[in-house]
Amino acid sequence: MAAQSTLRPSKEQLAKLASAYARHRPLVQRGLTVAFVVYVITSTYRGFSARPGASSGSSSKRRGKGKGGDSASKPRVAVDALFYQRLSRILRIVIPSIRSKEALLLCMHSSLLIFRTVISLYVAALDGKQEPTNTCTALRIVASLVRAQPVPFLLNILKWLLVAIPATWTNSWLSYVQNKLALAYRTRLTKEVMRQYLGDDADTQDLKTFYKLANLDDRIKNPDQMITHDIQRFSTHLAAIYANVAKPVLDVILYNYQLSQNVGAEGLVLLTVLVQASAALLRALTPAFGQYTALSAQLAGNLRHTHSRLAEFSEEVAFFGGEETEKMLVEREYAGLVKHENRVLRKRWWHGCVEEGIVKWLWGSFGLCICAIPVFFKFPGAAALDMGGRTEGFVTNRRLLLSASDAFGRVMYSYKDLSELAGYTTRVATLLETMADVRKGKFEKALVSSASIEENAKILRGRGVIIESEEIQFENVPIVTPNGDILVRSLSFYVKPGQHLLIVGPNGCGKSSLFRILGGLWPVYGGVVRKPPASQFILIPQRPYLSLGTLRDQVIYPHSKEDMEARGITDDDLLAVLEVVQMENIVEREGGWDAAREWREALSGGDQQKIAWARLFYHKPKYAVLDEATSLVPPDMEGMMMEHATRLGITLLTVSHRPSLWKYHSMILQYDGQGGYVFTKLDAEKRLALQQEKEALDLKLLEVPKMKARLAELQELASERSRV
Repeated sequence: MAAQSTLRPSKEQLAKLASAYARHRPLVQRGLTVAFVVYVITSTYRGFSARPGASSGSSSKRRGKGKGGDSASKPRVAVDALFYQRLSRILRIVIPSIRSKEALLLCMHSSLLIFRTVISLYVAALDGKQEPTNTCTALRIVASLVRAQPVPFLLNILKWLLVAIPATWTNSWLSYVQNKLALAYRTRLTKEVMRQYLGDDADTQDLKTFYKLANLDDRIKNPDQMITHDIQRFSTHLAAIYANVAKPVLDVILYNYQLSQNVGAEGLVLLTVLVQASAALLRALTPAFGQYTALSAQLAGNLRHTHSRLAEFSEEVAFFGGEETEKMLVEREYAGLVKHENRVLRKRWWHGCVEEGIVKWLWGSFGLCICAIPVFFKFPGAAALDMGGRTEGFVTNRRLLLSASDAFGRVMYSYKDLSELAGYTTRVATLLETMADVRKGKFEKALVSSASIEENAKILRGRGVIIESEEIQFENVPIVTPNGDILVRSLSFYVKPGQHLLIVGPNGCGKSSLFRILGGLWPVYGGVVRKPPASQFILIPQRPYLSLGTLRDQVIYPHSKEDMEARGITDDDLLAVLEVVQMENIVEREGGWDAAREWREALSGGDQQKIAWARLFYHKPKYAVLDEATSLVPPDMEGMMMEHATRLGITLLTVSHRPSLWKYHSMILQYDGQGGYVFTKLDAEKRLALQQEKEALDLKLLEVPKMKARLAELQELASERSRV
């Protein structure tokens, strides 16, 4: 018992300790306040900093096989180191320098946020705090109301109305600047994406990224969705996340500092411990909203893509009567989207219940206890308060506490906003990273099963050499499709200027693939390709591309009217070009050169092919690739166009099965459909004679079964007569 009494502090010791604490309390208060500020900043940083997660496969090279390739795997979405790495890379795009317009808008936004917090502090004091002045005590709204003093009450109401002027001005400016910032971010990011997607004048190479992204790589299924919707949502979230993070953190520091001056830093420390414990519980119960956001955007893009395909191929669907099938496809995509959204709504529902219970009610009860500290406990050096003083102090502290609680709640909510930003950041960063890989010639594509054979895999790992030349020459070049299907293992041929080449063979043998290599669309997996630059080629497919624009734009595409005039070409020259293809009457029929139509619907298939030939005669390239380009025009018309192209010095590479075109070509490249080919000179007359002889023999062979049947009938009749 004596030992316990020596360990228990006496009343004198407790009095000395209280006296020492009272003397040093201002220093302890400042120390606790500084520690609180440091804690808020570091805890916010740790809360938003990198979290451990599974290693991302986005940086590793993968090649799928068949339909179940890795290309279908979902990218990781989390607020982790990879997210901050991607976000910093995008921030360097949207805020290129501290002198940029975006940086100026960000500074304006920061200033307005600070100004709004200052106004909020003043309003809290105006509500109920009693402040000393040089001559007297200025009683504020609640205190004057409790003391039944009408004149001070009315004067403070007037001050309240005067404060509303800068408050409303600040709030309106905040919304305006935030929307301007989102628009500026979107503009910067869209310009950069379009520069990589469609190229610009600064590019030394014509990379055709938009084509390769859609045809040679599987990672981006719907770039239109990403460029339009995802960039817009990312910019909006990025502009809002700054206010949703910086402003609440600043409010937490300022409001709690002011609260510590009223209730003491001890109560603030106790409140911080309680709030952080419950906040950790809330964070642990928060679902992966970033993953949900990215998946929602992907599913919405798939649904939009399904609708766009239906609009694009509406004629084919209508002819086949495929409405039910297309409806099933659309409903399947929509059902997947709705199922996911319902799942997210359920997650948000229970998370909202937990979130409001903790943030609003639990933290509110903590706050009421803190506000009661000055009433139930007397701090050293604090003066005694009457009913009005206690009332005004409680109102002020409660308002400060509610504002601080709201600010801390917004800090918690901001993690959810940050998770959603992480989802859109993943989408935008994936687009940028994929385009960067495509521009470097790195593709990820699901391959056919035969690509795993060692002999084929060796070809796919190789790369050929492209040499710019006036002639076209292939030396041991494999023809390989983007999915790894090897059509021809080693192709060799040449085309000299003026020597028209005819290309024939069954479907799927590599005729169009050859043109894609010549146009620089497909990579070369081996051998040597000598060819002119892609700008010296023009492709005329069976169904030509007609752009949105005027009639003039269809003939001069991709030139503009200014480009045409810079070349010294007038509308009369274009009319002369149309006369060659016997379409000069279309100018008057459609209402002049500046008439704008949906030309794919306004012109027949034959007229579309004639427009494509007129475009060829306008540009006058060295080489023209014709893929069944005369299938819808009369034979006499195609002969006139072929002869005119020859007079213009255009060398033709033609895919056609019309024997009437043979006489316009001097060389032939014939595929057998089994990986073999024959390249030789074309003797049109001899080949035509052989073709006619073959057709005659085919007709005779068709008569053989009939002749055999007739012979059997005659033999049967003869046997019957002999028996009689």
